[in-house]
Amino acid sequence: MKKSTSILIAIALMFSLSFVSCNAIKNANSTQKGAGVGVAGGALIGGLIGGNITGALIGAAVGGAAGGLIGNSMDKQADKIEEALPGAEVKRVGEGIQVVFDENSGVTFATNKAELTTKAKENLDAIADVFLEFPDTNLLVEGHTDSTGSEDYNMTLSEKRAQSVVSYLQNKGVTSNRFEVTAYGETRPRFDNTTEEGRSKNRRVEIGVSANKDMIEDAKAQAN
Repeated sequence: MKKSTSILIAIALMFSLSFVSCNAIKNANSTQKGAGVGVAGGALIGGLIGGNITGALIGAAVGGAAGGLIGNSMDKQADKIEEALPGAEVKRVGEGIQVVFDENSGVTFATNKAELTTKAKENLDAIADVFLEFPDTNLLVEGHTDSTGSEDYNMTLSEKRAQSVVSYLQNKGVTSNRFEVTAYGETRPRFDNTTEEGRSKNRRVEIGVSANKDMIEDAKAQAN
């Protein structure tokens, strides 16, 4: 009886600590996030989240004074992205930025399609200008689909959607070495796939913005 009680207490403590840690990160301001999340802690939290953009950005955090400087730069870039794409969801995560294109920001896709619409191109034009203004960043591009069709088909389709965005941004001058593409197919829905509205929102591309090697080295030099 004592042994089982101890196990239950341990599990409860684990969930409590996870809840506190997540809320501490969520409630911190952007600069505090940059300075406060170290590499070891970021990797742990990133692993718990499960390897998506949020986890990748937290896991890539430098931390310390250098992280604070990176966070300041990301604050400015996030503001520019919000101005350029008022309909997109722009979140500061760790020392990076997560951008979710949905039906409001105009970068979505018809069922079974990976081609960019005229509206999508207009919005990508706007965000391309921001990426060109802040060249010392890496761009993680994720493609997603709704649950219509087979898993294998959707995985391929999600990659095509991500590649459509990457190709368009490259044509606008964003260099190819900044991109990393990940396809998730239907495995990571944000909305209910049993409704047409939910499926429409799940046909999306997300972008994570993180510091590249040059920005990290420059921030460390300034911090020292």
